[in-house]
Amino acid sequence: MTPRDAAAPAYRTLAGTLRARIAEGLYRGGVRLPTESELSDEFGLSRQTVRRAFQDLVAEGAVYRVPGRGTFATEGRGPYLRQLGSIEDLMNLSDDTTMEVLSAPRRQVDLDAAGRLRLDTDLVYRMAFRRFHDAVPFVVTTVWWPEPVGRLVVERPEVRAGATSAYTMIGLLEPHLPRPITEAAQSITVASADPAVAEQLDCPVGHPMLRVDRLYSDAEGHAVELAISHFLPEHYTYRVTLRRSTV
Repeated sequence: MTPRDAAAPAYRTLAGTLRARIAEGLYRGGVRLPTESELSDEFGLSRQTVRRAFQDLVAEGAVYRVPGRGTFATEGRGPYLRQLGSIEDLMNLSDDTTMEVLSAPRRQVDLDAAGRLRLDTDLVYRMAFRRFHDAVPFVVTTVWWPEPVGRLVVERPEVRAGATSAYTMIGLLEPHLPRPITEAAQSITVASADPAVAEQLDCPVGHPMLRVDRLYSDAEGHAVELAISHFLPEHYTYRVTLRRSTV
């Protein structure tokens, strides 16, 4: 407990502890928060103090109470929740996140990226950026483009090192492409934070990450962007809704 915690009213300190647990995802997926009695015993506080902490969390929308069942974390609070089902959903990341460019586009030789982009040359453009939600960085992304695609945006002010904007890269690219993006082939795996990712996301080296690889293609099947993202799982929830075909 810090001196500031010691000086704060007990109900505020408890509310902060519960808020942190919610942000860490401890009460996700319908898991009930501890009862007033359980928290009273755990922290050595009166039931009235615990009740006041709950009242604060309910007032700010962090939790909701169900009579006869208990208190639950509000869906979508804590980790950033993004529900994806289309290319438009990916572009709409710009609605509530901010992009900060870490390294501007640079022309270079990259055999692996060129191979995944199905190019007949080893030259590509590469850049890196991170995204913020509510001022918290939650993902670092590296993208590679075929030379003709990279040349379309390399001079844009939004991709200069240190630039910040509400754009997504495919949202920035697509207006300049001869054909629209129609497909994103995606794979999701687990990875560990390397030193560069750890520094940008303020986490330990080796921290478990959610790795998402996407290969974007246009209407004629030509690859236009390879994007590899490392998400902090404690600040990001990925959800996909699957529906049965009606045909």
